Amino acid sequence: MKNQTSITSVLLMSLSDNQKTIHVLFIFFLLIYLMTVFSNFLIILLAVTCAHLHTPMYFFLGNLAFLDMSYSSVTAPRMLFALSAQHWSITFSECIVQMFLVTYFAAAEAFLLSSMSYDRYVAICRPLHYSQLMSWGTCTQMVAMVWSSAFLTPTIFTSCLRSLTFCGPNFIWNFFCDLPHLFQISCTDPTINFLVLLIVGAVLSSVAFIATFYPYVRIFRAVLRIGTSDGKSKAFSTCTSHLTVVTIFYVSVTFIYFVPNTSNFVVLNKVATVLYTVIIPLLNPLIYSLRSKDLKAALQRALHIHRLHPDTATRR
Repeated sequence: MKNQTSITSVLLMSLSDNQKTIHVLFIFFLLIYLMTVFSNFLIILLAVTCAHLHTPMYFFLGNLAFLDMSYSSVTAPRMLFALSAQHWSITFSECIVQMFLVTYFAAAEAFLLSSMSYDRYVAICRPLHYSQLMSWGTCTQMVAMVWSSAFLTPTIFTSCLRSLTFCGPNFIWNFFCDLPHLFQISCTDPTINFLVLLIVGAVLSSVAFIATFYPYVRIFRAVLRIGTSDGKSKAFSTCTSHLTVVTIFYVSVTFIYFVPNTSNFVVLNKVATVLYTVIIPLLNPLIYSLRSKDLKAALQRALHIHRLHPDTATRR
């Protein structure tokens, strides 16, 4: 990319021009980021150390927590630095790396959510075959496919930039680097590159979307055949957390990538982008923690053991 551009830095969009507002935003987003790292790390720790959580559902949830923690760490620390130092400039190389990682983690989350949908489908629609269909070998292969196949999306997207020249203006309408905004600062016509991006993005997102929501069509049909209302409620309750996370994810993505990024929608895009990059990584563990009795029980048990035997808990 070095020989393809004459600009050395990119100026990101400030979240506010008011100095008092900036201080408030810095404290707010710092607390959000610290809570995100802590809550997701706590879920990973419980999923690894608690024997009764060694199930496919919490194996996927632990991967989702690690993904959310990593995704937030790509954008939040750089945003916090910009808010504290009032320095919204980023080198062009750092911008490309950030764009690659943001795209990678977003793709990985979409694929992982589809894997979790399949897990819920097998648990509700084929419970007698659950242990066979969702063995540890199968779950490991599914997660390995998620993390490896997610590289395809940012690799293709980054290759779309190789034929473009970037010579200014170097201002983008976002507080982190994303591919559509890089197209806007290109000096060459990005139409063909944009079409490639549109086709590839549409195909991959459609596959992930269908793989995520189609199992729920089968789940709803199976639940409606359950005779008792208690049985229906219990079956739906196992899907509520995942379905909530999936809905928030796709709604925020829709606002970011399908709502025009014009002056009329600047505030809306700001809100959607902050929700997608900062708030959702915190919401995911909170939603699962509040809805999962097993997680709450594991946390209460861990806190109880620490109070009774602090020395033993420390050595462990």
